[in-house]
Amino acid sequence: MNKEHDELCASPEWAALLHENVLPLAVDRADLGKELLEVGPGPGAATEWLRTRVDRLVAVEIEAAAAERLAARFAGTNVEVRQGSGSALEFADDSFDSAASFTMLHHVPTVALQNRLLAEILRVLRPGGVLVGADSLPSSPLHEFHEGDVYNPVEPAAFLTRLQTLGYVDITLGVTTGLTFSAHKPPEPEPEPEPAVS
Repeated sequence: MNKEHDELCASPEWAALLHENVLPLAVDRADLGKELLEVGPGPGAATEWLRTRVDRLVAVEIEAAAAERLAARFAGTNVEVRQGSGSALEFADDSFDSAASFTMLHHVPTVALQNRLLAEILRVLRPGGVLVGADSLPSSPLHEFHEGDVYNPVEPAAFLTRLQTLGYVDITLGVTTGLTFSAHKPPEPEPEPEPAVS
């Protein structure tokens, strides 16, 4: 991440924008349950807001230095920080009630790797669990702001198809100044009724 970008993401102004505008919109109708996985928390602006809405939050951050700072920041709270990749999660299937990804997908360098990350999240969600998130919309100013960084923005129309192809259901996308989304893992199938005995 370039210095300007790094400073913005760690600023109180960025945290306030997320807390007041982005997070409430993305989480509006989602039931986060008790245990939430956050992928790519960076400096933890979204983490601070999300952790007050669940009993346990596990944050997976790929950058070792960022994970270390995050662990120190949330020591003694309901947040557990793991250093690792969202595209290779070290959790069993069906481990979390919900998952979150806020303003990080555009830092994943390829669509294939984004899809792998989204598939991993789907795997570790419990049946009926929800992924909530937000990301920036593609723009020239944003491209310039990310000079020297990975910048691979998500196209909303293609993103819907990608989520469906991966196996998500009950998908909601919102497009305003940015993209917000929620998508669910299919629920457990209803058991087949017992055949009637004549």
